[in-house]
Amino acid sequence: MNRQTLSRIAHTHHPIAAPITDDSVARLLDRAARAGRGRALDLGCGEAGWLLRLLAARPAWQAVGVDLDAGALTKARESAQAMGLERRIGLHHLDASEFGAREPFDLVLNVGATHAFGGLLPTLAAARTHLAPGGTVLVGEGFWEREPSRAALDGLGAAREDYQDLAGTVDAVIADGWTVVLGHVSSPQEWDDYEFSWTGSLAEWALDNPGHPDSAAAREAADLHRAEWLHGYRGTFGFTTLLLRRTAA
Repeated sequence: MNRQTLSRIAHTHHPIAAPITDDSVARLLDRAARAGRGRALDLGCGEAGWLLRLLAARPAWQAVGVDLDAGALTKARESAQAMGLERRIGLHHLDASEFGAREPFDLVLNVGATHAFGGLLPTLAAARTHLAPGGTVLVGEGFWEREPSRAALDGLGAAREDYQDLAGTVDAVIADGWTVVLGHVSSPQEWDDYEFSWTGSLAEWALDNPGHPDSAAAREAADLHRAEWLHGYRGTFGFTTLLLRRTAA
């Protein structure tokens, strides 16, 4: 089973691909889309969960999503049609780093997909090229809640230097020319709900499709991920979603 298919199955019951509840998503979007109308761009949109929620709440907004996962974009289109939003969203099967637009956007999002640009600051540099004057960026990134153990690093497939603590993360963003106007730190409950949903959805799919050639691989991936989380990075790896505006033009 390829990584993209595995991720889609794992997010069946938690379409926001980050440890954030629907209430937290709604609060962040409410602040991010302050204006009565505007244009939003999600660089790494997946199934467009953020954009579809935004469009449903803001009838005068339009949106564009970019992602490399063709299957996720198909689901996004199906969801948009079911919600009557298909005319207000454009979806592009493209590497987010290669996307170009003629007009800037009032809101640029990248939540949990900074790896597409090689990290947090390169992601913000890319977002800046698409951002309209006075616009906002909503970015979600991991950080160290505490010094990571070897088991935590192995479970995440990460190096210590890949992330900073929360203070270091915010300091780096500010030093890069941004002002933090709102921040959300995912709670332990949000993390646990997300991880149990991720592993549970994958394991349940394997149980429901015993004859599928990828069934054993899906179950193995769920069991491995659960062990890496529970015995590795649980309580060590955090996640913050920051709403940013340019400090200076």
